[in-house]
Amino acid sequence: MVESISLEIAKDLIQAAEKKAEEIDNPMVITVANSEGNLVAQHRMDGAWLASVSISRNKAYTAAALETPTHELAEPSEPGNSLYGLQTTDDGKIVIFGGGYPLERDGEIVGTIGVSGGAVSQDREVAEAGVERWLDVVESKSISADD
Repeated sequence: MVESISLEIAKDLIQAAEKKAEEIDNPMVITVANSEGNLVAQHRMDGAWLASVSISRNKAYTAAALETPTHELAEPSEPGNSLYGLQTTDDGKIVIFGGGYPLERDGEIVGTIGVSGGAVSQDREVAEAGVERWLDVVESKSISADD
């Protein structure tokens, strides 16, 4: 059975992402989902766009459903490419621009993070802060497991 991301860890990742959003002075909505794309936790910073609630959740869902960062879907889904129209599938929940990332442990996806609220580059930067925190958590658990 694939390990699932806990609420405690989800809140920790959200906190790391929120810190980055504050640093770049852009309120965001940050979502953490499990390996199946189901919501674990979501946080809407004061002033973040309402539309970003569903967009961030869909980014987290997409990262789980397609097991890839969402920015990697942009080019394959352009007209003439193999995944053209991808974003119109799955009841419109598929997002083909950056801000959604899988979170892996031992080669398995155990959760995802999705961020929305700024330019795509800002969404990615904030989400990547959550991913970096995830990598710290995984590393610390590996170290403590070896003690």
